[in-house]
Amino acid sequence: MPGQISFDDFLKVDIRSGTIIEAEPFAEARKPAIKLRIDFGDEIGVKKCSAQITKHYQPDALIGRQIMAVVNFPPRQIGPMMSEVLTLGFEDDNGDIVLAATDINVPNGHRLM
Repeated sequence: MPGQISFDDFLKVDIRSGTIIEAEPFAEARKPAIKLRIDFGDEIGVKKCSAQITKHYQPDALIGRQIMAVVNFPPRQIGPMMSEVLTLGFEDDNGDIVLAATDINVPNGHRLM
């Protein structure tokens, strides 16, 4: 288990709610992935990312789904795409990713507290 951090350290990680507005297979990625465009509301806007979530999710079924993502990491080049946020998830028993999400929708762009 990692060492303890302070509450101020936790606040440095900006985790926000967002709604997936576009999803498509990311054929150019080295590992199976889906390209996402996520709406984080007026303050942050729409951001792109690549998510290795192909075992549990089909692109069409992701549209309209609300997720959580880190929005203050620097952009990262993934193949031909610049990923702007880190979509959060948990590994299942097989190591496949299950998206982290709220059980009730909240406004896009709201911060995890």
